[in-house]
Amino acid sequence: MPQITPLGEFLRARREALTPQDVGLPEHGRRRVKGLRREEVAMLAGMSSDYYVRLEQGRESSPSPQVVEAVARALSLDEEAAEHLRRLVRPAARRRDAADDLVSPQLLRLMDGWPTSPAFVLGPALDILAANTLATALHEGFTAGNLARMVFTDPAGREFYRDWERAAHSCVAELRAAYGHDPESARINRLAEELSSASPAFADLWSRHEVKPKTQETKHLRHPRVGDLDIQFSAFTVNGAPNQQLVVYQAEPVSATAAAFERLRPSAVRETERSPRARQAT
Repeated sequence: MPQITPLGEFLRARREALTPQDVGLPEHGRRRVKGLRREEVAMLAGMSSDYYVRLEQGRESSPSPQVVEAVARALSLDEEAAEHLRRLVRPAARRRDAADDLVSPQLLRLMDGWPTSPAFVLGPALDILAANTLATALHEGFTAGNLARMVFTDPAGREFYRDWERAAHSCVAELRAAYGHDPESARINRLAEELSSASPAFADLWSRHEVKPKTQETKHLRHPRVGDLDIQFSAFTVNGAPNQQLVVYQAEPVSATAAAFERLRPSAVRETERSPRARQAT
């Protein structure tokens, strides 16, 4: 039987997400398959149907760069999705180890030097590995220490994320991007299996294979004590630990969110003094 591979899963999901009209093909009568047919993708990519079928069924795992680019164009992939495709065809290699969960003391000191900006460090599976006092206070209503669990299974998530649908799409696309760097990651695969079983919404979004790394955008949150927050966030790769991301939240100066952060700070400091937070993920 054909072996299901991360590459094959991605190709099938993206093929099924397209219609003939999306790629300029005519549609004649009722179709028995979801999305494009394999032979239609092959035609658009300029290759034989048999070769494309082998790619999708896992019987061909080392296509040339030219083939990869042709398939990316045929599937109308944006640059982020195309780069994800390129990663999936590279030779498999384990890219993570236990050291990826260790946050450097220098980075911890840097985050603690930002008293007005929540900042935290994420691992590839969206585990919160470390956080400064304001970030800890911001997330005080959650029991989970993982962003995906916070969105999909923690009871606080639906209230905290004012635009929950957007947060859910973004979270899964970020996790899928991390998966592309290491499809054999036991941590990411276990988390995806857990959330797929616990949340139909996660299972549906995960099956779409949409990809978007965390970069910059606005978040709309609702904290149980200080109310609505409109936050600008940025994510940065950590030098020396490229599998980690530093996430920094900022408020517009002299804004309602900046004022809310000021109200949150005193309680955050008191909580830290009474019960020092765990800096590292367990």
